[in-house]
Amino acid sequence: MSRQQIVLAASALVLIAVAVAAWFVLAPSNAPEATASGTGYTLTAPDRALGDPKAKVVLIEYAAPSCPVCARFNSDTFPQLKKDYIDTGKVYYVFRLFPLRSDDAAAEKLARCLPEDKYFDFIDLLFRNQPKWDVEYGVQDAHAGLLLVARMAGMSEAQADACMTDTKEDETINTVATDGQAKYGITGTPTIIVDGVSAGSRFFTYDEVKTLIDTALAKKS
Repeated sequence: MSRQQIVLAASALVLIAVAVAAWFVLAPSNAPEATASGTGYTLTAPDRALGDPKAKVVLIEYAAPSCPVCARFNSDTFPQLKKDYIDTGKVYYVFRLFPLRSDDAAAEKLARCLPEDKYFDFIDLLFRNQPKWDVEYGVQDAHAGLLLVARMAGMSEAQADACMTDTKEDETINTVATDGQAKYGITGTPTIIVDGVSAGSRFFTYDEVKTLIDTALAKKS
């Protein structure tokens, strides 16, 4: 681990501790209704997912749009994972927000304002454009940066502001964060869960994810 990675990891842990405390204070009373479940995990209607719901392996990624390590996973690992396992029907992939700061919740609201089939395109857009809106890159006005990314996705400033100030997604965001932390002891992002078992919170190479998935698939062959 490089010095930069250590600094990022330490910063992330502090941010997570604050974020998790905030989400627990705001914890909602009603959880989303389950749509499917397996040993150690439950899927719900608000989940955003890719692949075949009947795939043998379910991989859940907890991530934050402002997380540089998540952006690296998105660019360096996810494309091959999608090609080899998600698109081939071997893995059902679920993306869940674990916010490190309020900007992540605002970004998630923007993504959910778009048609559902555009959700992952916008998450990718957020990751690839972190230097334009993420305070970790020295951005002074994250809100203005998010408006810029929203315009890239075809939203007007008025539409984007309406999405970010709307509270209807707050309960889902809170529930996902508190439930993930309680079930899996999340200490950072990205966190990978394979068939209900946490592989930890760090950057994962493609080979590491491949090993996790192949091991899970072997148990079901």
